[in-house]
Amino acid sequence: MSEEVYHAEIKRLAALGAKPQRLEPRDASYSADNPFCGDRVTLDVRMEGDHVHALGHEVKGCMICQAAAATLAEAAPGRSLADLLAEETALRAILAGNEDPTSRWAPFAPLARHRSRHDCALLPFLALKDGKK
Repeated sequence: MSEEVYHAEIKRLAALGAKPQRLEPRDASYSADNPFCGDRVTLDVRMEGDHVHALGHEVKGCMICQAAAATLAEAAPGRSLADLLAEETALRAILAGNEDPTSRWAPFAPLARHRSRHDCALLPFLALKDGKK
């Protein structure tokens, strides 16, 4: 599993997600935990009207969670929260085995065979949707 899941692009994205990038000032902050593996993600959002100006993150967890938070942060600027949350559908399709090499979530394709790692990739979305403010 290691080489398949933790390939060069996941490692690159995880390196971006490993460095706390909290926002000050921020309009909202959301957190979520994965009690099974101990991952914790905190997302900070700065808005401009109805659109995300910036999304900051702090991840205490695995490379998969770090990479997902970094990918979500890269996708955020200029998009509405609803549009950004729609990215979860694209990630879930990749995790279901529907490979799409054009998707920003394509690096997560090897996780399709490792169901136990899906929650790690989805934790940033859980924070944004259902997280504690």
